[in-house]
Amino acid sequence: MANLKFDREITALLVIDPYNDFISEGGKIWSRIKNVAEPNGCIPNMLQVLKAARKAELHVFYALHHRYRRGDYETWKYIAPIQKAAWSHKAFEHGTWGGEIRSEFEPQPGDVVAQEHWCSSGFANTDLDLLLKKHGIHKLIVIGLIAHTCVEATVRYAAELGYEVTMIKDATADYSDEEMHAALGVNLPNYASGIVTTNKVVDLISSRETAAA
Repeated sequence: MANLKFDREITALLVIDPYNDFISEGGKIWSRIKNVAEPNGCIPNMLQVLKAARKAELHVFYALHHRYRRGDYETWKYIAPIQKAAWSHKAFEHGTWGGEIRSEFEPQPGDVVAQEHWCSSGFANTDLDLLLKKHGIHKLIVIGLIAHTCVEATVRYAAELGYEVTMIKDATADYSDEEMHAALGVNLPNYASGIVTTNKVVDLISSRETAAA
């Protein structure tokens, strides 16, 4: 794996879907991912990376899934299975606790929140690429949920657009170990320049030195 170096001027942390429904006890989807998220320390690791990024003065961007509103999908002629599931479960429903960002992960002044995506990729039909380019960002460090859907789709799209991506493997989670492996062990190595641990990235962010992944 290539050596990694994070230049503060061109590197940003990208936080994907830190909603209560995903990462808080009582969230609509938490019960489905907790058996993966808790053993790998996903939530505390996400928070550790976020704090390190802020301390190092990296740009922080948010790629958020569309928050369900009544009437969103009812008139659609074609709808993907993942969107049908969101409609059925009303995940991240606008105006509810589940549709709020978990308090520790709320955007701070200076952070950039892109338009919400309707399916999986944080780039598709949003202004994320434009906002990154306007801030001179060429490298992304990615954390968030869920590994084989929104995270994988966003990392793939980022690579297509020419970004260098580092994925933090213990700052994400999935519904099962098999789905985690499919994303992190099979698919994402084709698109992410580095798939590393929280400790590795925090050390690199803090030192801003080149290190082997």
